[in-house]
Amino acid sequence: MESLNEDSDDQTTIVGIILAIFVVLITLVVFYFRQKNKSLGRNILLTGLSDSGKTTIFTRLIHSKIVESYTSIIENVGEIRVNNSLLKIVDIPGHERLRYKFYEKHRSSMRALIYMINSVTVQKEIRDVAEYLYNLLMTVETQKNINVLILCNKMDNTLAKSSNVIKDILVKEINLLRTTKTSELETTDSSTKKLYLGKQGKTFDFNDLNCKIEFAECSTHEINSQKTVDINQLEEWFKKLV
Repeated sequence: MESLNEDSDDQTTIVGIILAIFVVLITLVVFYFRQKNKSLGRNILLTGLSDSGKTTIFTRLIHSKIVESYTSIIENVGEIRVNNSLLKIVDIPGHERLRYKFYEKHRSSMRALIYMINSVTVQKEIRDVAEYLYNLLMTVETQKNINVLILCNKMDNTLAKSSNVIKDILVKEINLLRTTKTSELETTDSSTKKLYLGKQGKTFDFNDLNCKIEFAECSTHEINSQKTVDINQLEEWFKKLV
């Protein structure tokens, strides 16, 4: 009988130790993710060329309505609440002379990056679209835990390219840009090791980057003279961030 009691006590002790270890592990995991979120910035930078629809999406997110689009000369800043967390949205001007100035201003506090593309005009603007994205990705690759969403806008237009088509076009153009810019860097300074976008000796692939890149689509519809915005995929992406 005493032997049975001793075995029962031993089993209880083992179970208690296992439970204690489990609680400690759960606590460490929760602590890790909280610290990880704290180390991240809170800003979501909304970027893209002029006429990509950034300001329209920004006003819909912040003010829950659509206002007449205009060319921004300064950044627009507002907050949205996602799953009880506040995210700051920073709409970076798309003008070539302003975009990098305001991007650098907010880059250090960036948690994620949205790059908007006009799906209707992307084919004829592909050089500018790809080069701006390339330059942004070169900076994002030097930071940790940055999520990137390439948001293909104006999908309601019959001439719009799908996000899959746009991805293929970007891959080809960035591959060319990468070769050109790498050659330029080697010509100007061959002694310094430069950041290379993707894997050397391999065709450019978004999956080879350190940052997590996703593609999504959005659109603006006009129903009974009222404009509405379809940003369901964008809203789902926000939920994953928090």
